[in-house]
Amino acid sequence: MAEYWYTLHSHPHKEEILFHQVESQGFTAFYPRIRVHPVNPRSSKIKPYFPGYIFVRTDLEVTGISVFQWMPYSTGLVTFGGEAALVPDNLVQAIRRRVVEIAEAGGQIFDGLKKGDTVDIQSGPFAGYQAIFDVGIPGSERVRVLLKMLSQREIMVEMQASQIQKRPINGRMD
Repeated sequence: MAEYWYTLHSHPHKEEILFHQVESQGFTAFYPRIRVHPVNPRSSKIKPYFPGYIFVRTDLEVTGISVFQWMPYSTGLVTFGGEAALVPDNLVQAIRRRVVEIAEAGGQIFDGLKKGDTVDIQSGPFAGYQAIFDVGIPGSERVRVLLKMLSQREIMVEMQASQIQKRPINGRMD
């Protein structure tokens, strides 16, 4: 019996339901989720790390591909040229480790920020300044912002994501 990891595509925003469906049918599944700090406090605090996808471990020689194709909330396994795409074990383990790292760092803080959003710097040497959000730095909880100095010249600064907060627009957060 040769079990491998595959990627299962879900209907939009149905990853959680599909994950439970897969597990209830006796399959091993991995649904990576991360804690986020959304701008809107009513938004979900847990989001899929790969929206629209979960991982399932099975022996396709035994189960066949159609069981996933016809499963509720699923659009089937990710395929290339009609063949289900294998996901290497070491990649699944690396994703597991990364999700744990994000959790240990307190979640993904810059979720909901878009390039160009105005942010207030809350702490550190630039506390009290306004900046323009540029990008979240991959593989870390750091961000890059453009800081407007007295000379009206913008300089690029990297800092901890926890040091910034999106600036309210007309007294409300977007």
